[in-house]
Amino acid sequence: MFLRGPRLLFFLVATALSLSSCAKRVSRVDEATRAGILHIGVGSEPSDLDPHLATSLSEARIIPALFDSLVSFDPSTLAPIPALAERWTVSPDGLTYTFYLRATARWSNGDPLTAQDCIDSWHRILTPTLAADYAYFFYLIRGAEAFHKGRTTDFSTVGLAAPDARTLVVQSTHPTPYFLQILLNSPWRPVHVRSIAAVGDAYRRGTPWTRPGHMVTSGPFVLKAWSVNQHVIVEKSPTYWDRAHVRLNAIHFYPIDSVDTEERAFRAGQLHLTYNLSLSKVTAYRRDPSGALRIDPYVNTFFFRFNTRRAPLDDARLRRALSLAIDRESIVQRILLGGQQAATSFVPPNIPGYTPPAQPARDLATARRLLAESGHAEGRGLPPIEILYNNSDINRQVTESIQEMWRRDLGVNVTLQNQEYKVVFANRRSGQYQILLSDWVADYLDPTTFLDLWRSDSGNNHTGWTSPAYDALMRRADATADPAARSTILAQAEALMLTAAPIAPIYFNTHIYLIRPEVRGWHPSPMDHIDYRQPWLE
Repeated sequence: MFLRGPRLLFFLVATALSLSSCAKRVSRVDEATRAGILHIGVGSEPSDLDPHLATSLSEARIIPALFDSLVSFDPSTLAPIPALAERWTVSPDGLTYTFYLRATARWSNGDPLTAQDCIDSWHRILTPTLAADYAYFFYLIRGAEAFHKGRTTDFSTVGLAAPDARTLVVQSTHPTPYFLQILLNSPWRPVHVRSIAAVGDAYRRGTPWTRPGHMVTSGPFVLKAWSVNQHVIVEKSPTYWDRAHVRLNAIHFYPIDSVDTEERAFRAGQLHLTYNLSLSKVTAYRRDPSGALRIDPYVNTFFFRFNTRRAPLDDARLRRALSLAIDRESIVQRILLGGQQAATSFVPPNIPGYTPPAQPARDLATARRLLAESGHAEGRGLPPIEILYNNSDINRQVTESIQEMWRRDLGVNVTLQNQEYKVVFANRRSGQYQILLSDWVADYLDPTTFLDLWRSDSGNNHTGWTSPAYDALMRRADATADPAARSTILAQAEALMLTAAPIAPIYFNTHIYLIRPEVRGWHPSPMDHIDYRQPWLE
């Protein structure tokens, strides 16, 4: 993405050399700093800038620049603060949220942003024909699940109301202490359904509304240009309600999926921020006096998805054996060098009020026993198993190490296949894989942001694994108001899932990247949410 491989490297190095050849010339980021233009890497090429269809981390980095949320967050406390909603109230039973939208909220075409726009937007994501992966997010709204699953076509049964243009009422099915946090995520950010309908079907994929000239947005920036595999450029919005406090004039997002190429671009003065950093460079940057290295807390789990619909991974004993044979401590100590932790659960340990179920980090004796019980003692009779992962030096090193562990300790023959992120994601959705290296970043600080993935009706499950017992436990947790009792039920659900092993947790991640000292006010949340009103260049 961007320009790829040697072509991109040649371009960046040539640019750097041409800049250094004349004393009066300065680097791209020096010029951009003076102009108030942030240059930032976002990893992979975004598949879509539609908040209702976005699923990748690169998309989640761009969309907040274009679409505002009802509430934002205080970077020091993570407490909710006003955004599109200037204030809100919560009923004593925790079931009704009333948001009061600010009179100055505008779409980029000048239309007022109203409570009905929010309802129309959420109607869109819940419409079955859109096939939105995150539609299940909205099941916490009364009647939303029944509408999305087609049990009713009457949207008036969904617990949403607009008593007037500036008042939005949301009725939930159960108390949801994380509701204000969940609103930060892309699917909850309102879209301008009327402008989508002007260029095609607003309720089906493929409508080309997310292109310059068609895209109507509500955030601090508007879309200026999107050149696939090169850049996404956004410029400060003249209609944004809080434009007086937006200190950047523009942001240029660069999809560079090679971390080494991205690091070279940073050194060449092409980027203010990288998205990631190669593990091989961490030690050197720790000694670098520039202070460019940054390691942030991150609520993020790396794990394997097993395709349980296909033999031989339809056998839970084999899946469990593979999981128990992973030497997670070796991976975090010898490969990962940025404060990562071995993952013996799927939910990270830094979720407040929740203790994940205790699971062994490694148990070779049990792994070999389960492998034998599956009919493949010492790997006999087991065809080669393929691990699919997206292009990344970190992912390659992790998968190669696990490949060797399984060969050495279980006699299992494993092949590796790497693809671009968009291709990997398409194969994930269609089930075209055996084992898939994946990761999940918390959308909010509650264990359900991880555990809801494995409900039978989750649009992000993609393993083929379903369990009525698991679904029942998750429903019980939804209906449980007492926090301690709810946490216990969720831990039971997680233990059940880990025993069935549709996944194998590997490590809890941190966010390691490079940032230039000119970037001020860069304060992502532990879920990597960004409020683009906060940063500036100096």
